[in-house]
Amino acid sequence: MSEHTFDVVVVGSGGAGFATAMGAVDAGLSVLIVEGSAKWGGSTAMSGGGMWLPDNPLMRRAGVGDSRAEALTYLEATVGTPGRSTSRERKEAFVDGITDFVTTAEKYGMVFARSTDYPDYYPELPGGKIGRAIEVKPLNAKIIGDWWKTISAPAGMPIKTDDVWLLGRAWSTPAGFFRGAKFVFRALGGVARGQRLVGIGAGLSTSFLHALVIRQKVPLWLNSPLDGLVVEDGRVTGIRITRDGQPVTVHATRGVMLAGGGFDHNVEWRRKFHGIDGAPSGNPANLGRPIEIAQEAGAAVELMDDAWWGGSIAATPGHDPAFIVGERSLPYSIIADARGDRFANESESYVDLGHHMLEHDKDGAYWMIADVRHARRYLRTFALDPKNNKAMRAAGIMAKGATLDELAGRIGVDPARLRATAERFNGFARSGVDGDFGRGNSAYDRYYGDPTVHPNPCLGPLEKGPFIAYRVVIGDLGTKGGVLTDADGRALREDGTVIDGLYAAGNNSASVMGRTYPGPGSTIGPAVVFGLRAARHMASSTMVR
Repeated sequence: MSEHTFDVVVVGSGGAGFATAMGAVDAGLSVLIVEGSAKWGGSTAMSGGGMWLPDNPLMRRAGVGDSRAEALTYLEATVGTPGRSTSRERKEAFVDGITDFVTTAEKYGMVFARSTDYPDYYPELPGGKIGRAIEVKPLNAKIIGDWWKTISAPAGMPIKTDDVWLLGRAWSTPAGFFRGAKFVFRALGGVARGQRLVGIGAGLSTSFLHALVIRQKVPLWLNSPLDGLVVEDGRVTGIRITRDGQPVTVHATRGVMLAGGGFDHNVEWRRKFHGIDGAPSGNPANLGRPIEIAQEAGAAVELMDDAWWGGSIAATPGHDPAFIVGERSLPYSIIADARGDRFANESESYVDLGHHMLEHDKDGAYWMIADVRHARRYLRTFALDPKNNKAMRAAGIMAKGATLDELAGRIGVDPARLRATAERFNGFARSGVDGDFGRGNSAYDRYYGDPTVHPNPCLGPLEKGPFIAYRVVIGDLGTKGGVLTDADGRALREDGTVIDGLYAAGNNSASVMGRTYPGPGSTIGPAVVFGLRAARHMASSTMVR
């Protein structure tokens, strides 16, 4: 058995893990990142890459009004205190750690941009704002060399989260067309310069890896799954892993960070804690083993029954579910249950939609139903691949009908009931007010709508055939349950005492966001902030000798 010693050992190579490593480097500590799978970046690299960071330095530099008090007011209004992970102390720790994260990341060469138009998900609530999220500016992935070949991101494009809302209507509105052209020229410009420009989650992960692994020489070991913790006199002093088929012990003189993701792809745990198999869109390597190992060491867990829910287009064989965000808000479409009834505001925050699907009919079928204008006017990310469209049709995930009655027959819904639902919805669309669920009332709803459709940009009548339906399932971006931690990311026992030397962040930990989703990037924002806070605490702790 080989042995190594570092000041800080990080399990997982997503945003939380990289932020912890960055804090260790900034404090002059030695640090190792171990990744259990063959790919680095975790769910962060597969994500939209936004970080919800209220009252951040970029906002202050731009003169955009926000404050610590408003951020905390908004967190109390949205999150509340459903458990210990959402305590006032942890909310304050999150807000108070934001400036440190942004300025430290910039110190190591990361370049951020504001998502100026992206609203909080409940902007009308006290303290709500627009433009609190930040992301990395698209950068050239060639700066990380061969590391690009093993990133977990499915592809790389020079896109920003603040592009997505307009690209969805690239051929239906002037603003969408302009943003689409801007994106094309950005991509072509990168190609002309011999660059591989990447943004969103791939860009964020690339920027982290370049800053730490390339420039600061932080070792990152792939294919090194966690087998257990080294515990001496009640303190975690290292980890046991398997590397190249051999057992390895890595000692940690300051602490061990568990940042290896949630358990979204562990079907057994999904059935146990969620009551469903799950249709995850996160990292396939997220099986929950670090959470289980932390529990074996005495760590308490919380929010194991929850996830970062949303609706997804069902997967065809060999493909992943397609998590839907903007497509739900665009006019000329509804989401109906197996009876043909609407059951929620289709444009609401995806975590709310997921909760409503679970509450309404956990095991039932759901369908996104649209008329022909939805397909002709808007870019739908789940329908861009002709081969997959053919596979969806063959699998019964997609169906078409010249009339609503014909479509209803093909998806097993009562035609009269679906027709009545559409007629009621069409009346709301013409009046501009969704009298059942308030679709389009919020600035968040309207962000993804079509401003050329009046009187409500999220409502458009279902009246022009052919009509199309897509099977929608209860999807997620990852699980929310994990190790209970304090304001510095330290793992806690059930009685509230600290497990010395053990830390957790990201989806390995129970989320400070509780059972909701305050704004874009509410997964990665707390992940990086608490990762850095944990490293700061490790730097101030006594070294194990």
